[in-house]
Amino acid sequence: MADEPNETDISTIARELAEITRLVEDDDFGKTLERFVNRVAQTIPGCDDALITVRSRTGVESVSSTRELGFDPILPGPIIEAVTFNEPRRLDAVGADQRWPAFAVALAGAGYQSCLSLPLSTTRDDTAVLTLFAHAPDQFTDAAYDIVLLLTLHGGAVFDNASLYHDSSKLVAQLRTALRTRALVGRAQGLLMRHFDYDTERAFAALTRASQNSNTKLRDLAGLVVNAHEDGNFEETLQQLALTAAGEEN
Repeated sequence: MADEPNETDISTIARELAEITRLVEDDDFGKTLERFVNRVAQTIPGCDDALITVRSRTGVESVSSTRELGFDPILPGPIIEAVTFNEPRRLDAVGADQRWPAFAVALAGAGYQSCLSLPLSTTRDDTAVLTLFAHAPDQFTDAAYDIVLLLTLHGGAVFDNASLYHDSSKLVAQLRTALRTRALVGRAQGLLMRHFDYDTERAFAALTRASQNSNTKLRDLAGLVVNAHEDGNFEETLQQLALTAAGEEN
């Protein structure tokens, strides 16, 4: 059985809690969760490995673990039940617990004798659980259980923050791309307006039509027009793209 945590252990755990909830600028979703499970495995007495499993509308999958566990954790067992019912599950000894025989056999085959699955407290629609694994049986005592409960509360914050950071980063990237596209298309419009004496709408219509006819993204086509002007082969490129006043549709 794992040793009970003493005051030094509790102090260490408190520092770990502060650390795992700190999201640095360069972290992405995967790295943040990887850092979390590694710190959990290092902090909880008796814990050899840790895993985060998520249930979403598309199914159940493991999103982060300390290492390759050597078996399929999505077998019917404590992890699936914990992530499905959002309730804790504990397997103290594979040889004494008959609730999940296939899971117990696979767990023992990978060198583990006990595990503990606890839901992460998140505000997202997806449900997630943290599972701890131990090579020895009866490793997750009541005291360790309480500490892991505390960790899962903070782990939920990590999961939410990492997801939010990941989603926000994607949104910012998309907005930047949209702004760059708008600016590029605007420059191409201006060149056509000056060259063909178009107004804004006719210039944009010409770009759109050429984009469709050539099966080229509007952003890419606008880039070709702008680059051609800068490279001195503007007229030739306009002809290649069928961007000519004579070719304009009525």
